[in-house]
Amino acid sequence: LGNCFYRVCHYSLPILDCSLKGRPFHLFRLLIQYHEPELCSFLDTKKITPDSYALNWLGSLFACYCSIEVTQAIWDGYLQQADPFFIYFLMLIILVNAKELILTQESDSKEEVIQFLENTPSSLNLEDIEDLFSLAQYYCSKTPASFRKDNHHLFGSTLLGIKDDDADLSQALCLAVSVSEILQANQLQGEGVRFFVVDCRPAEQYNAGHLSTAFHLDSDLMLQNPSEFAQSVKSLLEAQKQSIESGSIAGGEHLCFMGSGREEEDMYMNMVLAHFLQKNKEYVSIASGGFMALQQHLADINVDGPENGYGHWIASTSGSRNSIISSVDGESSNGSNDRGMKSLVNKMTVALKTKSVNVREKVISFIENTSTPVDRMSFNLPWPDRSCTERHVSSSDKVGKPYRGVKPVFSIGDEEEYDTDEIDSSSMSDDDRKEVVNIQTWINKPDVKHHFPCKEVKESGHMFPSHLLVTATHMYCLREILSRKGLAYIQSRQALNSVE
Repeated sequence: LGNCFYRVCHYSLPILDCSLKGRPFHLFRLLIQYHEPELCSFLDTKKITPDSYALNWLGSLFACYCSIEVTQAIWDGYLQQADPFFIYFLMLIILVNAKELILTQESDSKEEVIQFLENTPSSLNLEDIEDLFSLAQYYCSKTPASFRKDNHHLFGSTLLGIKDDDADLSQALCLAVSVSEILQANQLQGEGVRFFVVDCRPAEQYNAGHLSTAFHLDSDLMLQNPSEFAQSVKSLLEAQKQSIESGSIAGGEHLCFMGSGREEEDMYMNMVLAHFLQKNKEYVSIASGGFMALQQHLADINVDGPENGYGHWIASTSGSRNSIISSVDGESSNGSNDRGMKSLVNKMTVALKTKSVNVREKVISFIENTSTPVDRMSFNLPWPDRSCTERHVSSSDKVGKPYRGVKPVFSIGDEEEYDTDEIDSSSMSDDDRKEVVNIQTWINKPDVKHHFPCKEVKESGHMFPSHLLVTATHMYCLREILSRKGLAYIQSRQALNSVE
């Protein structure tokens, strides 16, 4: 009996940070976002984090809320799975089952919603257990293997080998997938996770070398040419649909965005990614390390010729090959159909590329407000039930002096439309020079007309709890100081007449 208890505690429960604001709960939020983005967005808007309602779910394996009979049935099934991560999918199904009721509680207080969520497992009966496990297994089969592989350190009896950067899930924009899984998954037949890869690098980088099955969506177009960007998104969704219907190796329900792997370049990809997430698009992930990681992976497995199964994955449309391998024809189970679909994807992306322009200079100029603002921009993306509010800067506007630095990107709550062209130009890299204020004091100031809780999305893709305050003349951004509750840095202050 003692050995059984030891095994449950050390191999079936997360031992790392299984506490308030712990890493297991940040990981659970990413899982909810991956499968149920609408539900995740609702809970984020209410500022309800998984640890506030699921701490005892995870810590007791539901024993705190279920009857003895139900608890024993859950434990029997869970231990037979021999998969410690399966508890995440059991928790997910409990939320999914109550989704409709949860979404009707928009007018309820945060505390009322948390109490409802916390007591949800108590409604389980013995008759529900079989369906609970069947649905959990289905969602498990629709989740990238990287979910387990990259977070295995949460379970077991050792904490060795954990890197703070790798384990910091609280600021992750979405679920990350390894490039090795991307390559392997799209060679599998039948059921399982298959990825439709979206390459968000600039056109010249894509032309020099890219994953042959990837669709090109130049993230710079979001600021430079919104109408062409919207058309590219339509083409992306259509290409994804066609590739799935044809059974191509390029096809997959799961969208995986790939950048260059360099933070300063991928900030625009993060904007695109945030927009898809705001639109409640399910199965959205990011390729860990970007194209640089893909090149390194292929180098590590010594891709050097047609005899290697990965040799056909890198393609070039510019004739300049400075990547690590040369393009070769590869065998696939679909034969000419796969090559035809790759060709279709490449043709569609090439047809949508813009001519060479000084995109980065114009974007940086726009962000820093150092020159005439860019033309008006709107984002009319092809999702049926949501419309985007146009926000732009005209040449007649008076441009206010930014507070400091370069603006980051913000994602306001679910009730507000996310404007991907709204970029904060006053992010400060030196925390020591930032002004520290009391959040509640500023919110209660008589001249504050509106207050919006939001998330600040940094260039690295990390998110920070923030607040936008609007007065009659200015807009302020306060970023919460996680180590000092109730206090925040003033990230930016900008005159309203500089934004139309």
